Amino acid sequence: MNYDAIVLGGGAPGEHCAARLAEGGLRVAIVERERVGGECSYWACIPSKTLLRPGQALAAARRAPGAAQAVTGEIDVAAVLAWRDFMVSGYDDSGAAAWAAGEGIDVIRGHGRLAGPGRVAVGDEVHTAAHVVLATGSEPFVPPVPGLRELPGVWGSRETTSMSAVPRHLIVLGGGAVGVEMAQAVTRLGGTATVVEGMDHLLPREPRPLGDALGTAFAAEGIGLVLGEMASRARLDGDEYVLEFAGREPLRGDRLLVATGRRPRVGDVGLETLGIEQLRVDSRMNAGSGLWAVGDVMTPFPLTHVGKYQARIAASNILGRPRHADYSAVPRVMFTDPEAAAVGDAEGPVVVTVPLSGVARTATYTRSYATEPGFLTLVSDGERLTGAYGLGPEAGEWLQQATLAIRARVPLDVLDDVIQPFPTFSEAFLHALLELRTELGRPRSRAGSGPLGSQGAQSPGEELALDGVPGQRQRLAVGQPGLRHAAEPAEEVRPGG
Repeated sequence: MNYDAIVLGGGAPGEHCAARLAEGGLRVAIVERERVGGECSYWACIPSKTLLRPGQALAAARRAPGAAQAVTGEIDVAAVLAWRDFMVSGYDDSGAAAWAAGEGIDVIRGHGRLAGPGRVAVGDEVHTAAHVVLATGSEPFVPPVPGLRELPGVWGSRETTSMSAVPRHLIVLGGGAVGVEMAQAVTRLGGTATVVEGMDHLLPREPRPLGDALGTAFAAEGIGLVLGEMASRARLDGDEYVLEFAGREPLRGDRLLVATGRRPRVGDVGLETLGIEQLRVDSRMNAGSGLWAVGDVMTPFPLTHVGKYQARIAASNILGRPRHADYSAVPRVMFTDPEAAAVGDAEGPVVVTVPLSGVARTATYTRSYATEPGFLTLVSDGERLTGAYGLGPEAGEWLQQATLAIRARVPLDVLDDVIQPFPTFSEAFLHALLELRTELGRPRSRAGSGPLGSQGAQSPGEELALDGVPGQRQRLAVGQPGLRHAAEPAEEVRPGG
């Protein structure tokens, strides 16, 4: 069959690219070996966040006076798993396939591989296209811990998000996003968990203060942490998995999750038929004449939203509308409680941090606002924001304004003139920008009339603290230990970290 474009892989990036190409009037096919929708829809983003939500809702209720007294029962695990099954369509992709058909996209079932320039083989059939887009995703990386790769029944992210019963004790090897999310999900569904991370803090690929603060929250919740230790051996002892260490007692659990990262799925995709030894792309996502690559198979950020962004870049170029990828403002979110989010640089000439306890929204959100970890950090080159990260309720939502500011290169003077709604977590940006001005030695913009840019007027003799709430003393606490720090060197990115 002849097509204008064939997309190898029907995950989120592949679907996204195919849809844009079809909208542009091209005849398009998706080749998919498993389920249309891919990893994110069935085994990653969607089921993991579904499993997390009930525990987060219950924890939030227990932190709110009045609601806490109404919480009398425990989580209904069967109902949670049924909701998960609903969200993944019972692992049936007929709905996704119907969507593709409705968009005019052919779905070719089977394992596809390149068979020369503009040729894709699926089984015994060869299809041709002017453009081929590789969107084959990634596969789990299992570290070379002695005994680990030989163990039966070890869980990856797929097995964890599709669990049919909650583990009694889950050992999690890897303290990145998957590891911390699944450790908390299992704990709040009634099990227990211990996270093992070779670095001395959680979230090793993110700014260290995020990992340190999340570790504090996890420890308070009773989630076990083994940090700065490398497993020396993995084995089974009866029905228990055992992780051994050189410097501490072994860990035991009825389930072992290996969450040490993923690597591009490039094996057996036929790159050799094009004379390609190593897949590389330019800023247009082009890998050679008529060949493109998007998503986890070729990205510095293996995230669904980055893959979809790359899909839009590739589709635009295929359709003759030149466009280049820009990774200066890639948002990352860890959907734990508290939520951790980051975008852009982790360090720079000026770094300031303010606590979330300084904004009124935190106090209206939970009675324990003063003792729970939560903060916003801004990174600047002196003229604009170059990075930001934060920890707190819905951090991935309110930090997104920093993503826009970094990508659009918004000057600090303009950011200082933005009206932040009261009372919201976004008011932390007012506090942080004030600190940034202090660090830079500049007068603050006069666009805001009240303290810290508050929208409320201050009456004579009134103490104004939580941006307009009389009687509450302002607690920026920028001098408290751990709330302000110098920029630290970036950690080395390790495979499977």
